[in-house]
Amino acid sequence: MKTLSVKTVRRTQLLDITRKIEEHVTQSGVKSGLCHLYVPHTTAGIAINEHADPDVASDVEEIFNRLIPHNGQYRHAEGNTDSHMKGILSGSSQTVFIANGKLALGTWQGVFLCEFDGPRSRRVFVKITPDPN
Repeated sequence: MKTLSVKTVRRTQLLDITRKIEEHVTQSGVKSGLCHLYVPHTTAGIAINEHADPDVASDVEEIFNRLIPHNGQYRHAEGNTDSHMKGILSGSSQTVFIANGKLALGTWQGVFLCEFDGPRSRRVFVKITPDPN
């Protein structure tokens, strides 16, 4: 397992980490298998979505903030209940197929760290599993 370290710069931020994940896949030498991604944080997540147009990530950030505002009627004493809820919605893991030594993503797809309580330093665990054949 590898650990990818990422720094975010905003409270809510979708950060494209596709190239960093692809580097781990290439270094592994695995031609066919699975790339498991896991974010060990309760106020962050991981998502696969369009990365060709950066406006999509900006729009998603805005939608999250509009749907779950930072200043709500929440009980959690740390003041980041919205961040926990956004983390639940985005999810903490993704699995991507590896084919021909590359992530088998669609033409427009990329992998994003979803930051909801930044700016922070975050970790993404990357486990690459070769096909048994």
